[in-house]
This record gives sequence, structure tokens and C-alpha cells, in this order.
Amino acid sequence: MTVYVDELRDYPVSGRWRYGRACHMTADTLEELHVFARKLQLLRSWFQPHERWPHYDLTANRRALAVSLGAIEISAREFVKRFLREKDR
Repeated sequence: MTVYVDELRDYPVSGRWRYGRACHMTADTLEELHVFARKLQLLRSWFQPHERWPHYDLTANRRALAVSLGAIEISAREFVKRFLREKDR
């Protein structure tokens, strides 16, 4: 199982997002992503099923927990590249 998190960035606090600093979490497969999300006690309703890059948003604390459980840290650029490669297959 390979799960990835990109770096934390500051996001505006508005609407549904009230945490400010956050990152994205994704995985090689959706099944892996959802299994790992359950380990982090993320609600399935928080899943963002974007066509190009399905992911969960993570706060700093959840990101740290994800890394401690084995998530691989990647840059935001690598995050995007990974999905562009997958879609080209």
C-alpha cells in the first residue's frame, strides 16, 4: 500500500474549510486511499472525488499521523505529476 501526502500550505479559511494550513493525501488506488483514511479516522464524506486527482485534505496533525503510519511525503509538483502520468496510461 502506498499513500502519499504533499507539503502543508496555507489556505484561506472560508466555507467548509476552517483549518487554514493543510495538505492533500492520495494513494496508488482508491481502495488503498480509503483504507488509510479510515486509519486516520477521516469521514468518507470528506473524500474529494476529483476526476484527475481524487484525494482527502489533511490538517497538519492528521498529516503528521499519516506520515507516522507510513505515508510517503512528496512535493505538490510530484503530486500533480503522479496523476498526470496515471491518466496517460
